[in-house]
Amino acid sequence: MTIQECYKAIGGNYEDVLRRLRSEVLIRKFTLKFLEDQSYPLLKQALGDNNYEEAFRGAHTLKGVCQNLSFDRLYEVSSELTELLRDRTGEKPGIPEAMEKVTKEYEATIEEIKKLQE
Repeated sequence: MTIQECYKAIGGNYEDVLRRLRSEVLIRKFTLKFLEDQSYPLLKQALGDNNYEEAFRGAHTLKGVCQNLSFDRLYEVSSELTELLRDRTGEKPGIPEAMEKVTKEYEATIEEIKKLQE
């Protein structure tokens, strides 16, 4: 799988990230490094612990990483969750549903990125 095929599969914007990073080698490097990013596990754990301060931090970090890498689909759902968590109370309706969307996109993204290692 090429990096362009990976971006297409995950709903990313390859042209946008190429303008930002200016090198396919760097795009591939940082895309593979995403597999080590801990923002999603932090988010998942924090929500499980009802720690909305940490959940916000995890969602916000995930959103930022996705924006920088132009992982557009994952960025959109993580941005939605970030806004629901912004008040850090966990009281806004829709948090579980938004987290479900993030999980679905995150898992699909990770699965496609792993194909770059094959």
